[in-house]
Amino acid sequence: MSRTATEVLTLPLAEIGRLLRAGETSPPALADAALAGLDTAGRALNAVAALLPERAAAEAARAAAELRAGVDRGPLHGIPYGAKDLFAARGAPTTWGAAPFRDRTFDADAAVVASLAAAGAVLVAKLATVELAGGFGYNQPDAAWTGPCRNARDPERWAGGSSSGSGAAVAAGLVPFALGSETWGSITNPACLNGVVGVRPTYGLVSRRGAMALSWTMDKIGPLARSVAASRTVLAAIAGADPADRTTLLARPFRPDERRAGFRFALLRGAAAGVEPEVAANFQASLDLLATLGDVEEIDLPDLPYDEAAAIVIQAEAAAAFEELIEAGEPRRLTAPEDRYGLLEGLTVPAVDYLRALRVRRVAGRALDAALAPYDAIVAPTQPRVAPPLAEPFDAWAEGSETRSLGGAGNLCGLPAVTVPNGTGSLGLPTGLELMGRAGADGTVLAAAEAFERAHTEQPGSG
Repeated sequence: MSRTATEVLTLPLAEIGRLLRAGETSPPALADAALAGLDTAGRALNAVAALLPERAAAEAARAAAELRAGVDRGPLHGIPYGAKDLFAARGAPTTWGAAPFRDRTFDADAAVVASLAAAGAVLVAKLATVELAGGFGYNQPDAAWTGPCRNARDPERWAGGSSSGSGAAVAAGLVPFALGSETWGSITNPACLNGVVGVRPTYGLVSRRGAMALSWTMDKIGPLARSVAASRTVLAAIAGADPADRTTLLARPFRPDERRAGFRFALLRGAAAGVEPEVAANFQASLDLLATLGDVEEIDLPDLPYDEAAAIVIQAEAAAAFEELIEAGEPRRLTAPEDRYGLLEGLTVPAVDYLRALRVRRVAGRALDAALAPYDAIVAPTQPRVAPPLAEPFDAWAEGSETRSLGGAGNLCGLPAVTVPNGTGSLGLPTGLELMGRAGADGTVLAAAEAFERAHTEQPGSG
């Protein structure tokens, strides 16, 4: 049965590749379909920062010619994708989600964009992000010049931040995958709230050259896609050492793990306290599935101020990164009031507090590594609630939640994590399961996530 290019975009990544190589679709047809969908449904979701039709046409034509000539760059050859609008793309607007930068362009690609071009992928759009990646504290979805990014499952609810457009565009079937970045929850949050897979790699596994710096010692880049297998394929294409980003020279190479069972899982004690009833029910069902894939043992993380240290590191480093913006008086042009004064507040962080936070991170890194050494992954609900209404402040959405999460500890110490859809909660909105592992264990965490994804999909009534 023949499929339209729009329908092909929603298929598994490997199937799209098969159809391309069989001549049943083409890179230009897929690029055109992605651009058309983003220009209509994508803009309706406020998920688009800029469409790139000229670049997409050139890259798609090259991919088509190479495939006809028998030149195969791998599983991403000819596949369209979108990039969060804090990655530079040569000649394209790169706004960082902030009004002061709406007309700014760069003359070179970010490392991840260049890596995907080398793999034959076709960049079709820059996707919306919360202004300055949300590093200065915002309390409402409307914190970007593109407007509040709408959830692909319910447009009256938020898509999550700060990789908002990436999560919404992938979930809406407009692109097979997208690039996001995370300093504290900015990949896992929109992936969970939109019901897709999000991967936060080990710190340093992926080069950040050409990406906006929010926190030099905590920023990480990873994919959002509709399956763990697709996410692994994208991560393999963008991971690797880059002399221009010295943190990548310290990271261990990415090595896939093909295990399907025999895992050892740690359960974060108290992780389901304070979550929505449906989130708790889905999490318990996920634990039951994980028990069929290996052992599950409840543990506590070492008792350290992860969240507090992470907040200080981000605030101090972000203020330093944007010092020129602050001195030029540009914060007044930002959308969220919290961002305007948050920039100024960051300059007041005492050096002694920053140094203490770095010392906490060193202790925490060693303690977490020892605690997680016996396990392949530790698990918890990704978010305690489903996506909030666009009109609801985040503090009201989170009120009453006493959830223990993996986000502060994992991001502070640069540990890899994957969020996988694990059902629906209130109003039929997605919920997620987060799996986190030791530094450098990306392949193992992905294998565990894929084993869960497979078991969850095979359940009766899973759709």
